[in-house]
Amino acid sequence: MPSVAVKLYSVIFKLLLKRRLHSLLHSPSSSLFGLTSRPDDSSTPASPSFGSDSVATKDIHIDPLTSLSIRIFLPDPSSTAVPHHQDLSHLRRTSYSGAHLAAASPSIDHPRRSSYGSPTDPGAYSGYLPTDDAWRRPGLRKLPVMLQFHGGAFVSGSNTSPANDLFCRRIAKLCDVIVIAVGYRLAPESRYPAAFEDGLKVLNWLAKQANLAECSKSMGNLRSGDARRADGQRYIVDTFGASTVEPWLAAHGDPSRCVLLGVSCGATIADYVARKAVEAKNLLDPVKVVAQVLMYPFFIGSVPTHSEIKLTNSYFYDKSMCLLAWRLFLPEDEFDLDHPAANPLVPGRGPPLKCMPPTLTVVAEHDWMRDRAIAYSEELRKVNLDSPVLEYKDSVHEFATLDMLLTSPQAQACADDIAIWVKKYISQRGHEFSY
Repeated sequence: MPSVAVKLYSVIFKLLLKRRLHSLLHSPSSSLFGLTSRPDDSSTPASPSFGSDSVATKDIHIDPLTSLSIRIFLPDPSSTAVPHHQDLSHLRRTSYSGAHLAAASPSIDHPRRSSYGSPTDPGAYSGYLPTDDAWRRPGLRKLPVMLQFHGGAFVSGSNTSPANDLFCRRIAKLCDVIVIAVGYRLAPESRYPAAFEDGLKVLNWLAKQANLAECSKSMGNLRSGDARRADGQRYIVDTFGASTVEPWLAAHGDPSRCVLLGVSCGATIADYVARKAVEAKNLLDPVKVVAQVLMYPFFIGSVPTHSEIKLTNSYFYDKSMCLLAWRLFLPEDEFDLDHPAANPLVPGRGPPLKCMPPTLTVVAEHDWMRDRAIAYSEELRKVNLDSPVLEYKDSVHEFATLDMLLTSPQAQACADDIAIWVKKYISQRGHEFSY
């Protein structure tokens, strides 16, 4: 069972959340620009230099028509230290085809040789921007890109909250990836499909950035005698609109190894974005979604599962609060527990499951939504997808991402397990693991 401290914190959390949900339900909720955080929520400022954790961050507002923004987490590309993965398997009930996960981790007992250069190398990354147009140089160490969607029942939370900032730093370090935390619009000011569309916008923005970087790289390689060709390249760049190349992504991002990670309601968004990426096919080139991680997904349905009956009054997010959150998120004339946004197994929800990317699902033992997440993973396995489920003992919804629980052994074990599984799909021989 969860500890006394967790139980007490759950009671306080539920009281505050219920008060917020009811206030939102009875307050005007129209906003063209939208909100990505509540005024009374705390936020961690971006830190564009590498600190003690060797992760730099910056914020970008990417949509002039809405409040959609992102925070980029960049692990130090010149670092040669390999994160240590602790053996915390006793905290996890590994099941549902997840037993192979531990064996998937490559040997990381020795320091990794960085292909970017040593800290004393004049070309090494040294702060806010790559120096001396370093991002134009070929052969730099490229990192996979992970899109992260925070939790909060669609109505609260933010990509810059202290808890989300710490979680993304941990994942960026463990997985050795560039994390893009998406600040999607919140309900009820922006109801469905606003948050889903924001996730897809960021994926399209990532593809646009990759193409901008490639065009700018070509322009930088032109000789002075190729003035006519240079003008043509500038025209190509201008067709993308009033945009500039994001240097961190241009220098170090490899969008062909893109992973989606969603937390709670963010997992629902991630699954939608994955489906749209499958439908888009080559339209998102060079972006390729190679895997997704769904952490205690915020799914629901009209026919209750065993856990939804047994754990109706579970910790932190219980049934009554989840129903209220869905009422605030879905348009009033579309409220249905079997809405395609809410139930992943509703008939006719495309594309075919066999086309979905490999999916790791994380569930908590004392989460009333756990069975539906497991059922979705089982359907993915039926079409021969790699889709293990990891269930953590004595754990609650958002056990690895809530502020109070982030430092717990369970939270660390979960982050380690995610890193081990994700690296199966983002590693390149002689690239991520070269010794």
